[in-house]
Amino acid sequence: MDAFEQAFTIVIGHEGGYSAVPADPGNWTSGKCGVGECRGTNWGISAAAYPQTDVRLLTKDQAQEIYRHDYWDRAQCGKLPPALALLVFDAAVNNGVGQAVRWLQAVLGVAQDGVIGPAVLAALEARAGQGAVLCGEFQAKRLVFMAGLPTWRSFGVGWARRLCALPFQAIQMGG
Repeated sequence: MDAFEQAFTIVIGHEGGYSAVPADPGNWTSGKCGVGECRGTNWGISAAAYPQTDVRLLTKDQAQEIYRHDYWDRAQCGKLPPALALLVFDAAVNNGVGQAVRWLQAVLGVAQDGVIGPAVLAALEARAGQGAVLCGEFQAKRLVFMAGLPTWRSFGVGWARRLCALPFQAIQMGG
């Protein structure tokens, strides 16, 4: 199994199948509770991110194609060490590709333009062997962001479980 397949299996394990909780803005086609249509989320693919998709009918294979193209490839996770790739990938899925990459850039101390480029790759090379520190710093930035969301009160315990589990899962991926 390659790094993407491992990461996908982990992320999909956190995401699960279909749900349509009206209190979750991601379940609404507009991204705002009570606005648009509550179509739900399936395999982590939300009505807010894909308002033209009938997410209820989405297969796991279709979700995997979306994850690879829209998140893994766009965040260039294949260029990252596997453990860090998982964390960036999961953040891209939940918080957006640009935000995930900017957190990584902040951790690496490079310009935060939301694009993995030569500066990011050089900074990663310079910090080789510091994977645990980088992963910890990345997760800290993400946790602070997530805890500041207005929906933290409703969904925070589940998000916190996920954020705490991910570094252990990342270690199992290596790198």
